Amino acid sequence: MKMILSRKQGFIGIAVAFVLLVSAHNLFAQAVRFPSPSSGAVVKQSIGITDITITYSRPGVKGREVWGKLVPYNELWRTGANMATVLEVTDEVMIEGQKLPAGKYSLFTIPAQTGEWTLVINKNPALGGTAGYKQEEDVFRTKVKPQMQTASREWLEFSFEDLTDSSANVVLYWERLRLPIKMTVATQELTFAKARNAVANAQGANLGFANYALQTNSNLDEALKMTDASIAVQETYRNNVIKARILEKMGKKADAVKFLEKGVKMGKEMKTAPFDLADNEKMLATWKSAK
Repeated sequence: MKMILSRKQGFIGIAVAFVLLVSAHNLFAQAVRFPSPSSGAVVKQSIGITDITITYSRPGVKGREVWGKLVPYNELWRTGANMATVLEVTDEVMIEGQKLPAGKYSLFTIPAQTGEWTLVINKNPALGGTAGYKQEEDVFRTKVKPQMQTASREWLEFSFEDLTDSSANVVLYWERLRLPIKMTVATQELTFAKARNAVANAQGANLGFANYALQTNSNLDEALKMTDASIAVQETYRNNVIKARILEKMGKKADAVKFLEKGVKMGKEMKTAPFDLADNEKMLATWKSAK
């Protein structure tokens, strides 16, 4: 009986030791970070008020034949290494003419030996490379035109080029490949839409809307209404000046002068003069002389 108990105790001791060893190994693995052959990278760019983020891994050429060998033609490619490349957009964008709602997606390509490649945007951003990929989860597929350059790049890289406040080219570089992907954002419409939503919740957004309307010389009738709404809450130097500038843009010079005079008067009475008071005084003099 004592011998049986002793053996059971021995087995239990071995089992406990094994569990502790495995636990210690797991803790060690979690605590220590080892370098990856294809290092991780994140590139982020704002187009207007929309943020675009690409999370990917960067394989190196390392003397290998890339196209048609390391990366086969006519097969789905993670367009990087390790996990699938992830594209995140904070607002709706257009990619090569295809609509993509705000959200997080995986990005793939299908290389071709000649002619255009296929760009694939998939709904599942948590894919381990191409493993688990389902074509029925594609948001869209579209064609993109690769370019082959003279110079070679060792490490795969995404960059943003030809940036404006409503567009950019997302460009993939690797080896001699340059693959531009056109991305556009309806920045003006989006900005006004968000400002309108903000106006519904906060009166202070009225002047932000009006200022942007002045900058873009658009939606002036709506901007005038929002400025009037601001004045109705509390008349200030700022909203009178903005209303004057809107009226002048609309060709209503006499009314513009009246509101700019009122704004300048209020500015002079303020304890701390507004930073642009002198500029507005000069503008008022110019408008009056042109009457």
